[in-house]
Formats: sequence, C-alpha cells, structure tokens
Amino acid sequence: MVAKEALCPQRIRKITGSFAFIEHRFLQRGYWGRLGHHELLLYVFLVLAADRWGMSYYSYDRIVSLLRLSVEEYIEARDRLIEADMIDGQSIFEIHRLRDDGLSVHKISRLLKLNRKTVVRYLNNPLPR
Repeated sequence: MVAKEALCPQRIRKITGSFAFIEHRFLQRGYWGRLGHHELLLYVFLVLAADRWGMSYYSYDRIVSLLRLSVEEYIEARDRLIEADMIDGQSIFEIHRLRDDGLSVHKISRLLKLNRKTVVRYLNNPLPR
C-alpha cells in the first residue's frame, strides 16, 4: 500500500458537531453519473438537511428558494430521485406542504403513516434559516 501524507496537516477535518455524509457507493454504483444537475443538487441538500434518521422536513418552497430552482425543476428532480429509489416519496419534508394545503395533523399522520406526535414535532420545529 502507498504511504499517504496530508498535504496540509492543519487542514485535516475534525468533526466537532453535527455532520452529514454520502457513502462511497454513491460514486461506485454510478449514481453521480446517472443524475442530472438538479437531481444532484436536491439529493446533496436533502442529505445535508437530514436529521439522524435521514429525514428532512423543509417545505418545498424553502428548498426551491435555497437551491434557486423553479417549482417545475424541483418537482422533476424530486420525481427522478423517487424513481431511482434514492428518496422516499413520502419524505418528511412533505409535512409542511400538506399543512400549507390545509390538511390536519391527523390527516397528515394517516397519509404519511407517521404518528401524530412525530408530525406535531416536525411542524413545531422551526426551519433553520
């Protein structure tokens, strides 16, 4: 094995708080090459925004704003990631959209198959700004 040495040892990363990661499989299994720019952008954002269980609860309008995508670009990217089985079609970030559409906590919990306490927790947790 080749001995490796850091080019700039003082810049070696140290994990001091929360963090996100993308497994090497993402490259090794060809996902990077198969996805378009918007799909990559959305996927990386969702990984960064996810909690410890891999759930993101950003509303689609916040995602669109942060990623500078049109709603159409967002929907297309989201649908491609769902089709590629890279994200769940019932992801937590949909909770806010459903609430904005006027659904009750009870209906959201039934639709997404989550308990009501989880839905309330995500609705009450303010989005990071």
